[in-house]
Amino acid sequence: MHSNISKMARHLRLKLKPSSLAFRLSVTGLAMLPVLPLHAISAKKEISQYSEVINNNKLTVVSVKSPNTVFDNGQSLHGFGYDLMRKYAKSLNVELDFKIVKDNAIALQLVADGKASMALTNAPLEAIEEKNLSFFSATCGNMNALEQNGLDSTISLAVSNATDPIAQTATGFTCKAKEDGSIDQLASFYNHNIVEPEAWDLIERNLKLRMPIYQASFQREAEKYDLDWHVLAAMGYQESYLKPNSISPTGVRGLMMLTNNTAKAMGVTNRNDPSQSIEGGAKYFDSLLSQYDGIALPDRAWYALVAYNMGPNALSTIQRKVQAQGNNPNEWINVYSYLKSNQSANSKYKQAVQYVTRIRAYLEHIQINHAEPEEIEV
Repeated sequence: MHSNISKMARHLRLKLKPSSLAFRLSVTGLAMLPVLPLHAISAKKEISQYSEVINNNKLTVVSVKSPNTVFDNGQSLHGFGYDLMRKYAKSLNVELDFKIVKDNAIALQLVADGKASMALTNAPLEAIEEKNLSFFSATCGNMNALEQNGLDSTISLAVSNATDPIAQTATGFTCKAKEDGSIDQLASFYNHNIVEPEAWDLIERNLKLRMPIYQASFQREAEKYDLDWHVLAAMGYQESYLKPNSISPTGVRGLMMLTNNTAKAMGVTNRNDPSQSIEGGAKYFDSLLSQYDGIALPDRAWYALVAYNMGPNALSTIQRKVQAQGNNPNEWINVYSYLKSNQSANSKYKQAVQYVTRIRAYLEHIQINHAEPEEIEV
């Protein structure tokens, strides 16, 4: 029996602390029940982390910024790991308190000190063991989903004690997410290879050449509408490569590629004027964010971007189709999955998927390479 348990634990990349004898895994792999003598629990706190989470209505997760954990876009957090933890917190019916820290050592220490429920980490397993923490795969061993999308497959969840129900519920959640395809969909949206690797050199040259010319305008309009200027810059690059005289076959033009009707509605008299175009684009994007204000960030931003690309009416049609399938039309992963699944039959869907995922990729690149250094508070 111990041999079988060992094999299953390795499959889930589960590391048991010396104090725990084993985990009895259900046949489906969706639950873990600790099998322990009483003395194995005596060294732990009387109140478990799980009880703390439920009693305080708050799940505290700590992590370091990385392509497969979390990014801060100025208005909200986003990322594969962050979205996964959002869904986990929702499954517990508690709020998510997600903290970004400077390095993995700090993240692991916060868990060891009982100041965080768990760490979402790419730290080497040896580093986790040194803190006497338990860990398991954040994807229930679904490493292919991450690797195929250019993400680090070694992402783990570290907890203070493998016997704590927080480990049981988190592992059950991640295995269910693997089974229902949620992990595959999240990894697909956060695909790190959405932009061809060889294209980044040209993109960076373009940004270095053109960004300084328009950065002040992006920052001014972002401040006016309480937006992140990196988002506007990413939109501008996707729309026109930051070229103010751009024009499409359908007649949209300017740095932010506004239609004639949208430009008029936003008070833009000259779409080729970069300052006016950025002002109009920011105003329109802000109005779209307001239109979806019932949807939580960061999902709201993805909805607004799709609406910017294909129009709010087209997005409303998609939401109705998602709802007709029995899925929540106000959860981004459901809308993204619908667009992705039907993009071969509808070129506009394919364009919308490319539009929002590329802007996300440009946003992360600009934030990393063209932002002022920031101080991260623990």
